[in-house]
Amino acid sequence: MVSGRVKCLLVAVFSLFSCIIFAQDQPGTETKTKKSSFDANEVIFGHVLDAHEFHFFSYKDGDGKEHAAIIPLPVILYSPQKGFSFFMSSRFHEGEENYKGYSLITEEKMKELDVKKYHAGQIVTVNDKGEIDDAAKVIDLSLTRNVVQMIIALALLVWVMLSIAKRYRRGEGVASAPKGTQSLMEPVITFIQDDVAKPNLGHRYHKYLPYLLTIFFFILINSLVGLIPGTANVTGNIAFTMILAVISFIVILFSSNKHYWGHIFNPPVPMAIKPILVLVEFLGIFTKPFALMIRLFANMIAGHIIIICLISLIFIFGALNTVVGWSFSPLSVGFVIFIYFIEILVAFLQAYIFTTLTAVFVGQAFEGSHDDVDHHEDIAIV
Repeated sequence: MVSGRVKCLLVAVFSLFSCIIFAQDQPGTETKTKKSSFDANEVIFGHVLDAHEFHFFSYKDGDGKEHAAIIPLPVILYSPQKGFSFFMSSRFHEGEENYKGYSLITEEKMKELDVKKYHAGQIVTVNDKGEIDDAAKVIDLSLTRNVVQMIIALALLVWVMLSIAKRYRRGEGVASAPKGTQSLMEPVITFIQDDVAKPNLGHRYHKYLPYLLTIFFFILINSLVGLIPGTANVTGNIAFTMILAVISFIVILFSSNKHYWGHIFNPPVPMAIKPILVLVEFLGIFTKPFALMIRLFANMIAGHIIIICLISLIFIFGALNTVVGWSFSPLSVGFVIFIYFIEILVAFLQAYIFTTLTAVFVGQAFEGSHDDVDHHEDIAIV
């Protein structure tokens, strides 16, 4: 009963939010939108999309001039006409200024540009008049916030694992109970080994355990870091999940044997339905990594959008009426805290699901005899 009421309330809140967003786009509400100076679309997409800086918040000084608390990132560009260019993203001043013949496209500029040719966050070349030069090509090799955050997550993962390995080499936690980070990480590693790798991969689990542990902790760390305000939602980026899915797809293909391919192209079924089943099995080769990609992407981006929507409602209602905005704040903040803790659980859950499905797909690729199946069952029982 309680969960049903909560779902109904959430549906009502987001229905109202959708109506307000739709109303903001109507011609009749142009004056109110300008007056409120709050664009929910810009806030949402500004968070979930990649950028050339870490943006935490904006504020106005005593003169009413707006400033932003950001961490600029290195911009690396190559143009056949200009060669390589290196500078910090702060040179663009939030897209308000051009630098070295380059301009950063912002959401404001997108209102005047062709959405099919350009997108927010894109760096383009401009002429002396400040107009976009379509003839000049530019290749963006910059360290965006998604890239920087993945590097940070990788460095954190390597540092934690190497520090734990160093303690084990010194004999700590071998004859006695593990301490510190050992006591935190060892149960997780043992869980992935005993409940994910062994039941699905059988006696070959040692070969794939390093890969399974890597993707589990890499997804988990990126998801948890992405919950810090101002950071990037890396696991909610379709390019990130696609690369992980492609890597798993390659591992699955290189782990396959003739029994796996024989089952796909010559399934043990009557000839009448064999062509249909062959097509289904062949498509299944590609739907497996596609499912890995979409599942992780959709679940991680959904939570972030929900949190931003709930926070945005405070400012939307506040723009309509100050009293209403303040009155709605406790309810909105309460839901944000609730969803935030759910997102922490989802981070662990999605890392586990991606790792488990990868192990299942790899196990199906090389499983080819009854001995393998019996061995899997024996390990699962143990």
